[in-house]
Amino acid sequence: MRAKIIKIGNSKGIRLPKTVLEQCEFKDEVSLQVKDNKLIITSNKKPRQGWAEEFKKLIKNQKSADDDLKDFREFTTKWEKSEWEW
Repeated sequence: MRAKIIKIGNSKGIRLPKTVLEQCEFKDEVSLQVKDNKLIITSNKKPRQGWAEEFKKLIKNQKSADDDLKDFREFTTKWEKSEWEW
């Protein structure tokens, strides 16, 4: 993909297509790095960002183990209910 360098005020820049921004998960800020005459643009989004909050929500809304067993028992057969022994 090619892009033209354009004048933006006293600076210059490039326009990135919306699809590129979405694929790279670029939001309001990015990190820039120059290495071996190459410009590297990376998302500021950190891996697993927001996971801690999601886990807290899961724990708060978690059903007890008995609830899961109760749901499972609804699918047992007649034989399992009458003949099965531990």
